[in-house]
Amino acid sequence: MQTLVQLVYPPRCLSCGGLVETDFGLCGTCWRDTPFIAGLSCDLCGTALPGQSDRAEHCDDCLKTERPWTKGRAAIQYKDKGRRIVLALKHGDRQDIAKPAAKWMARVSRDMVLDNMLAVPIPLHLHRHLARRYNQSALLAEALAAELGIEWSPDALARPSATPSLEGKTREERFDTLSGGLIVPPKRVEQVAGRPILIVDDVMTSGATLAAAAEACLAVGASQVFVSVLARVAKDP
Repeated sequence: MQTLVQLVYPPRCLSCGGLVETDFGLCGTCWRDTPFIAGLSCDLCGTALPGQSDRAEHCDDCLKTERPWTKGRAAIQYKDKGRRIVLALKHGDRQDIAKPAAKWMARVSRDMVLDNMLAVPIPLHLHRHLARRYNQSALLAEALAAELGIEWSPDALARPSATPSLEGKTREERFDTLSGGLIVPPKRVEQVAGRPILIVDDVMTSGATLAAAAEACLAVGASQVFVSVLARVAKDP
């Protein structure tokens, strides 16, 4: 039956749709052209850094902006084919991208895993969730938790009020807009308190959303907060 299914529906590249050997993979060309983050990266946000180092290094953004989390990782750069993959997951109803993307995230995030860690996605406001029909960050969190062998909670964070789009806003405006915008609901406080939390999102730009999430978790007693994102927006060197 499996062979018959593959004959009728052969595996296709997640990006270009070309034939590949296994389901949920990238063809050789798309793999080559996807800007995976490898080598030296910022220990707080995951952005790629030049050179080599035997210690934790931080990018210019993280040196200027205090981060309320302990460590952060990103799998790909948010540009070119990496940007197209993220947008297909986020707005193109390509929910099939979540599982392979989580494998990429697990590759760079595994060193952050601690005992009793809980993966928590960045939430959507109810109205946006209903309009989109799914939360791409929750899909990533569930798949990433499975890859890392940790627990996850789809609703440990909530967005009680709708926030305006952050597109086009300055760094300061993003942080002002998101300040206090995320909470840990009372029913989930006990689940979060005393545990290391891994916050999962699709894209990090300024870090304002992740900061609001980290502060909400720390406010109810999370022991530490870490972040893992599929893609990091970074300035070109």
